[in-house]
Amino acid sequence: MTTTDTLELRMTRVLPATPEQVFDAYTDAEKQKIWFSILDETPGIVEITVDLRVGGQQTAVWGPDRDTLFHETQTFLVIDRPHRLVTESSGGGPDGSSMTTHVDITFEAVDGGTLMSVVQTGFPAVEVRDFFSQQVWVGALDRIEAFLVRQ
Repeated sequence: MTTTDTLELRMTRVLPATPEQVFDAYTDAEKQKIWFSILDETPGIVEITVDLRVGGQQTAVWGPDRDTLFHETQTFLVIDRPHRLVTESSGGGPDGSSMTTHVDITFEAVDGGTLMSVVQTGFPAVEVRDFFSQQVWVGALDRIEAFLVRQ
């Protein structure tokens, strides 16, 4: 039997920067505003606020226009800069869908940069998990990497 507890996503990427630089790119609101849209041909809407403390939240709203917005609120559960970040993430899309997941990210120095490892659990369905592993996280990591290369 598959439950939301067993629907786990695991992925890694080596990014071309120090753990501190990668951690900050992932958690700093101003840096996120840049990388969220760094690969887009036309600018969309990106609004982000971050209160980086245990119990604090990051809120993000983004999309191509006001009628097509995605939203996410992450509550910080563990902050061990620049090694680990754990959040509870609640979000949804313009279609009214929503979900809450648990995200555990580690940042490890390796030759050539930082190994960023993501473990996300609590997906409501296999298809949603697969979409996040094949689209959402790949896109986010591509954008963070492009941001780090351009710094």
